[in-house]
Amino acid sequence: MITYSFENIRSEFLYEHLYRCLREDIQCGKLRPGERLPSKRTFATHLGISTITVENAYSQLLTEGYIYSRPKRGYYVADITSCIFPRPRSVPKPVQGEESPPVWFADFTSNQIQTDMFPFATWTRVLRETLADEQSRLMKPVPARGCLTLRQAVSGHLQRFRGMYASPSQIVIGAGTEYLYSLIVRLLGTRHIICLEDPGYAKVRRIYESNGMTCRYAPLDDGGISMDALRQLHASIAHISPSHHFPTGRVMPIARRYELLGWANETEGRYIIEDDYDSEFRFTGKPVPTLFSIDAGGKVIYMNTFSKTLTPTIRISYMVLPPELVQPFQESLGFLSCTVSNFEQYTLARFINDGYFEKHLNRMRTYYRKKRDLLIHTLKKSALAGKADIIEQCAGLHFLLRFHTSLDDICLKERFQKQGLHLAALSGYYHEPHPDASHTYLINYSSLESKKIPEAIERLCQAVLSES
Repeated sequence: MITYSFENIRSEFLYEHLYRCLREDIQCGKLRPGERLPSKRTFATHLGISTITVENAYSQLLTEGYIYSRPKRGYYVADITSCIFPRPRSVPKPVQGEESPPVWFADFTSNQIQTDMFPFATWTRVLRETLADEQSRLMKPVPARGCLTLRQAVSGHLQRFRGMYASPSQIVIGAGTEYLYSLIVRLLGTRHIICLEDPGYAKVRRIYESNGMTCRYAPLDDGGISMDALRQLHASIAHISPSHHFPTGRVMPIARRYELLGWANETEGRYIIEDDYDSEFRFTGKPVPTLFSIDAGGKVIYMNTFSKTLTPTIRISYMVLPPELVQPFQESLGFLSCTVSNFEQYTLARFINDGYFEKHLNRMRTYYRKKRDLLIHTLKKSALAGKADIIEQCAGLHFLLRFHTSLDDICLKERFQKQGLHLAALSGYYHEPHPDASHTYLINYSSLESKKIPEAIERLCQAVLSES
């Protein structure tokens, strides 16, 4: 009779071990087609195990087709001689884990927020309340545009803080702006030529191109995107960040905004994608009105995210469609599932409606303003005073720093790295080389600890001003 050892089988269930032993003997031909297997009771007694263990092993083999049964006659080995079993592969070498990112003393490229600035206690309390009060709605599917409760909350927030009047039906919730960009392409079609600002965020171009869109680039002048270049490129969509351009920080004046809206209204099918990614952080005066709020022709698609105000890891963004695109969106993309979980949507909606988001924003504005002021004050008092220009617009979470030096950007980068500093050169954001971009770097301070600022600036001075 067939015999197997049940010693040293570790954490494997007995029936799994028996199943594997029988399967291997069938595959290698030790148990031949048509051969009758021992009865469950006899086999169990012989192996010193329970009948149910044998029954479970036989059941799994029967399900997978390795054996078959005959009523009142027992189990038999199936004919699998026509099957080709792959040869055992050699043991692969252990896969190397992803390289750990370098640890910088100061990372001026990171847009992460410090852990202690996220309102964990409030968010946890709101989440518990949501789980207790919204159980029935949490388990129901939501429309492609997102749950109505969150869209209503976003609509109210935009009206109070951005002067935008948009109905919840115009708002689309998505897991990050990258996903929403792809929805825009699917909605408008790939026949369009989209014009991007130069310099700009390279990832935006990659997203559009990966979705089949043709991208072209228009340089900036003092008013923002060049209208002459925009017209010459024959684009039908313009992607811009007028309230705080990335990476230059420029703010588009009202005259250029109306000029841009005029361009969009000249021809049917033209649209403007307004990326308002960090408009909440303006430290002097009121926020600059959005293009969407002054658009009478329904040509602006507004984009924003909670990544800058809460945390990038929450991955909740939204766009506001012009009224004329609401029905086409529903007809062509309404079958999609919303990419943000119900739990997060209802929690964020309550966080906004109960006033916690406004309090958090006020706290973050104060925090970032103090940090920015400390950073700029420290720069002005350092050895870089008179040897570097600070270019900023009192808005957003970064500014530009242009060094008066003959060193090229490659040499400066090496010096920064030796000092434990990570900086991104403005020249890296241009599609076409730009001579005025050299020696200019982005200073993103959102993740920089205030206590590190004095030493970070001292290291910056050493990197730029030291002779060797």
